[in-house]
This record gives sequence, C-alpha cells and structure tokens, in this order.
Amino acid sequence: MSLFDRDKSAERLPVTLITGFLGSGKTTLLNRVLGDRRMARSLVLVNEFGEVGLDHLFMEQVGGDMVLLQSGCVCCTIQGDLDRTLRDLARRRAAAETPPFDRVLLETTGLADPAPILQLLLNHPMISHDYRLDGVVTTVDAVNGARQLDEHPEAVKQAAVADRLLISKTDLAEIAASAGLRARLGELNPGAPLYKIVQGDVDPALLFDAGPFDPSGKSDRVQAWLNAEAHDHGHHDHGHRDHGHDRSRHDAHIASFCLTFDEPLDWDRFNRWLMAVRAVWGDRLLRVKGVLDVAGESQPLVIHGVHRTFHPPTLLARWPDEGRRSRLVFITRDLDRSSVEASWAEMEET
Repeated sequence: MSLFDRDKSAERLPVTLITGFLGSGKTTLLNRVLGDRRMARSLVLVNEFGEVGLDHLFMEQVGGDMVLLQSGCVCCTIQGDLDRTLRDLARRRAAAETPPFDRVLLETTGLADPAPILQLLLNHPMISHDYRLDGVVTTVDAVNGARQLDEHPEAVKQAAVADRLLISKTDLAEIAASAGLRARLGELNPGAPLYKIVQGDVDPALLFDAGPFDPSGKSDRVQAWLNAEAHDHGHHDHGHRDHGHDRSRHDAHIASFCLTFDEPLDWDRFNRWLMAVRAVWGDRLLRVKGVLDVAGESQPLVIHGVHRTFHPPTLLARWPDEGRRSRLVFITRDLDRSSVEASWAEMEET
C-alpha cells in the first residue's frame, strides 16, 4: 500500500491565479475573455465588478455578489477574506445555489504578493477539500514592465512564480525595449513560456490547465508545468550583465535552478531534508515544484510548495517522459544552488 494519495485533483475545482503589477492589463484581459464562450462554466473572482466593467457582458444578477454573463461565465466579488469567500462558494455550488461552474479564475490586486494566496490554496484543509491550485498566470506591461521590475519587489515576485507570462501592450512598446524585457523575464523565470497579448486579446485556454494534473494521464502538461530543462539551461549566476542590460537590484536576488537525482529517493531521508530546507530557508523559497522517483513507488510523486507551505505529496498516473529521474525546481530569493546542494550532500552523509 502506498504512503501517498493518488492525485484527487479530478474531484477538486482548479483555481488559476491571475496576477501582475498595476496597469499590466489584468482588467483588460478579463474584460476580453469574459465574453468568450470558452469561459462558460468558469467563475471569476474579482475585488470589484466596477473595475472590470461588465455592463456589455451582463446577463442577470445572482445574489448581491454574483452576476451571470452572456457567455455562461459567472463573476463574483470577494467578500471579506478570500478563504471565507471560497468556502461560501463551495457550499453554494454544492447546494445548487449558483449557476454551475467547473473552474475558478482569481484576479489579485496589482500590489499583491501572490505567496499568501498560493499558500491558502496549497495547504488550507478547508480550501483544498474543494479546490486545487492549477497555476499562476502573470501579466507584464511591455511599456512599463522594466521600470516596475526595477522599482517594485512585488512585480519581480509576481513574474518569478508564474507558470505562464503574458506580455501586454507590445503594440505600444518600442521593439528594443520589448525584446529587453522578454530577455529579462527569460532569466528571471526560465521555466515560464512567454505570450504576447494585445488589447487583452488572448486565447482563454492560456488561463486554464497550467498545473500538473491531467485527467487523461498525458504527460506533456506535467513537463510544461515543471519545465526542468529550462531551469537547467538557465543562468544560475544572476549577478552579471547579459542581453545588453543590467540586472536590477531586485532581479539579482532571484535564482532558479533544478536539482536532479538519478537514483530512486528514500522518502524518509528526502522528506527530512526538505523539512530542514523549509525550516532554515522557508522565507527564501518563492516556489518549489518537483516530480520525484521514490523508492518503492511505481508512479511519480508530485510536490509543490511556496515558502514553508507545501501541498501534501500526490501520485500522478504516469511519468512525464521515459526517464524516471527525480527533478526538483527551486525559485528562490537570496538562496543559491550551491547552498541547497550542500545541504543535500550533508543529509546523504548522515
């Protein structure tokens, strides 16, 4: 009998976190996609209806905090604490008190640190019973993005933890500036694919299915979510000049790297090490995600964490590729690869 649960994600509602700095195009993006029929059976959580401007999409009011749009998408405002809103929505959905929805898109405020929301979704028992974190989509302003990364650590963090990066206003930005920003984002978060969006015009599918779960057991989604190869080929020394630009003082604190383990891992030893890493460096762990080959398990084990909060490990249906190597991706602030590797070496010697 396995120590771990199978991935019960099919039984939980996927939540996509849509983040990005002030003015980076989140509201324009939502305004465009909310009218798309592919958004049917989606619920979008926003702070204020008025900010999004739903008049042309509005169909009917469903309670004071919820409206049903012509596309079949439901829009709801966050009432007080996010966890209370999510619990209330799950209760109302189960009681058929809301229009039906199968996924949740959550827009953060432009100044938000995404970590507390990710922690809530990863390991709050009353939330994870009904919801699972699907992925993080971050919008970046092609015109003002470089300056925002220079001046605001929140903007750097939002970009660093993303599974997908959407670059807005590329039609307004100078070509050289836009190229420099893309190069900088590629260093900051080499694992996240970049997509250009103009006037919020984007395939809604980019907002879905960014996480590791795949009900059909296909492997490509797990590979894209982890994207270990990109981190292996990325720049681990962030203190240098590259692509013709200076790394900002905020970027220089961010590192991303992938540790690989060729032999099956002893879970007790690995878990003790990971607990120690979290205890010592938890504040510096912006995001950790991995697919592990654990001794005694035929299926891959997925782990996923932010700071000191980790989702309970779950087994996937199958391996994402032929090689059964363990791969563990770190996105860190003021923590380098050598320190983490040294801590593992010390654990192996004990």
